[in-house]
Amino acid sequence: QVHLVESGGGLVQAGGSLRLSCAASGSIFSIMGWYRQAPGKQRELVATITSGGGTNYADFVKGRFTISRDNAKNTVDLQMNSLKPEDTAVYYCTAEARWSYRTYWGQGTQVTVSS
Repeated sequence: QVHLVESGGGLVQAGGSLRLSCAASGSIFSIMGWYRQAPGKQRELVATITSGGGTNYADFVKGRFTISRDNAKNTVDLQMNSLKPEDTAVYYCTAEARWSYRTYWGQGTQVTVSS
């Protein structure tokens, strides 16, 4: 059974930093990543990373956020710097199982950036 557990959300002032972590279990994963959903808005891609280390970022986080993963531990992290109030959202970890191509989601972690 696949489980994704996020941690590291919280409240931070604008310009501050947070690091989100996600521990995945139950499968081998090809692509892992982070999405976010702000109140009243659709869920949107933040960043993804392949098992080979290839990364993809949304334009609105380029230069501020860095995604990384540890394949041996099945973890994916998101380092968020220079946070803005508009980064306030629930952040979801996601992972695609290598053999089934099914995408799994974590329960989400709240990130709130105050101005």
